[in-house]
Amino acid sequence: MTGRHITRAGQGGGRDVFEYALLRVVPRVERGECINAGVLLYCRAHAYVGARTHLDEARLLALDPEADTAAVRAALGAVERVCRGGEPAGQAAEDDAGRRFRWLVAPRSTVVQPGPVHTGLTADPAAEAERLLALLVR
Repeated sequence: MTGRHITRAGQGGGRDVFEYALLRVVPRVERGECINAGVLLYCRAHAYVGARTHLDEARLLALDPEADTAAVRAALGAVERVCRGGEPAGQAAEDDAGRRFRWLVAPRSTVVQPGPVHTGLTADPAAEAERLLALLVR
């Protein structure tokens, strides 16, 4: 790689490497069942980290009729705030985009969990996050 774009013949085409992970809602951790509720995307070349979320409450309640949908929405909102940075991000407020992404994709045993990290190429990280949300979540 040279600079911020991949330049080898046949690769890149002015696109930059990005990483992404699905956000999964696991209402009953002991059962291991989940639904996809969002996507986290990080592109170092653009200093971009973003989250797009969509909670299908009917699907969630089909897995667990007693699921606390308000708490799940609050957790998804917290992920979005950490991605945006600044004061609403709390302790992550001053961290760079990469550090915030790494913290968000760290494994955890909570109701909202990140999936494995995958990679791709994009010219527009925000548009890619929307595309992945439509493809993998909605």
